[in-house]
Amino acid sequence: MNVSEKLEILSDAAKYDVSCASSGVSRNAKPGMLGNSVKAGICHSFTSDGRCISLLKILFSNYCVYDCKFCINRKSNDIRRATFTPKEICELTYNFYLRNYIEGLFLSSGIIISPNHTMELLYKTVYTLRHEYNFNGYIHVKAIPGADSDLIDKVGRIVDRMSINVELPTENSLKLLAPDKSKQSVFTPMKHISNKIIQYNRDKTIYKSTPSFVPAGQSTQLIVGATNDTDLSMLKITEAMYNKFALKRVYFSAYVPINSDPLLPAIINKPPMLREHRLYQADFLLRFYKFKANEILNESNPFFNKYIDPKAQWALNNLNQFPIEVNKASYEMLLRIPGIGVVSAKRIIANRKYSKIFYDDLQKMGVVVKRAKYFVTCDGKYHSNMPFVPEVIETQLILQTNNKINVDQISFFSKNIPMLEGVRI
Repeated sequence: MNVSEKLEILSDAAKYDVSCASSGVSRNAKPGMLGNSVKAGICHSFTSDGRCISLLKILFSNYCVYDCKFCINRKSNDIRRATFTPKEICELTYNFYLRNYIEGLFLSSGIIISPNHTMELLYKTVYTLRHEYNFNGYIHVKAIPGADSDLIDKVGRIVDRMSINVELPTENSLKLLAPDKSKQSVFTPMKHISNKIIQYNRDKTIYKSTPSFVPAGQSTQLIVGATNDTDLSMLKITEAMYNKFALKRVYFSAYVPINSDPLLPAIINKPPMLREHRLYQADFLLRFYKFKANEILNESNPFFNKYIDPKAQWALNNLNQFPIEVNKASYEMLLRIPGIGVVSAKRIIANRKYSKIFYDDLQKMGVVVKRAKYFVTCDGKYHSNMPFVPEVIETQLILQTNNKINVDQISFFSKNIPMLEGVRI
């Protein structure tokens, strides 16, 4: 099998992993080395300045000794298998970079023989790429659950980011769909990487020559909808991982039915993309808006509202705290108002030092006033013409979010094309 055929198989096998969308590291070019790394992000994501950047996203091998029910590469599947050599991956990365196809490498793998054997192969690949091919660009490697900490250390000193996919939020879910894995096999290396990053940051303040260790941090992925776990359980483990392991990101991937198994859910219409979207929205509330998981959802309401976002859902459940006077509210409370984000909250805090904030000023500061008007007062005035009643406000928010206008695409050959006044055909 030639390299092109391997690339076709192993790039397609890697497409279900979403935990590689951001680099988070800056490194300038070095004499005698090829490439640099820009902090904005890669893998067909958009940076803050509007650029779309990409990386080579492949598996080292799609052979796997594990039999995870949801995975396309599980050992019981009858699919085309392939394995790169370290040199083939180095050649691909180097030549793709020279042709400006990519800005970095994302490398994962199925479990070949054992976790340690697989991790050794990944280490050999990235070591060769860095030290023999002098590649100075971004490298993200998926750490293998169950691999020795010494191997993880060796890889962590070379790459920019590492990730270990949790996949499922509870031990019972793992036993059901991924019996070869356990939470301990995932969380032990995750904790080790976290401790090494903390140690590196501490040593760096004392010794400038301290070798870097995973400077872009670590991330993970959770599959949404493969089990009957609630949104609350997904959110709780997300919060716990941010607190315990200082993760850069937790990524969510809507379950795609690629395998047939009685233990897997039967998704008739489409993957649970809305649940994935709501979890990303809640993730932002955890990371940037200082919410707690048990504030957003609770045991009596363990799932997100289909029709409104989690922040609006929280506000409606806590309407006794509203309306909030924007001229007096703390920064933390401003962040909890639907329609006000981090940037607009900071602008409100900065501007009200010099003058009162009036309703007409909010939109200039970036506030989404059509949402915020139900929850704020400006200089004591409430500007919504709707009653301050939860059901009424919820209806208005739903109409804003789900303004469904059934417009059919007009056929070019239709005989009943509506004519616009004043327009001739």
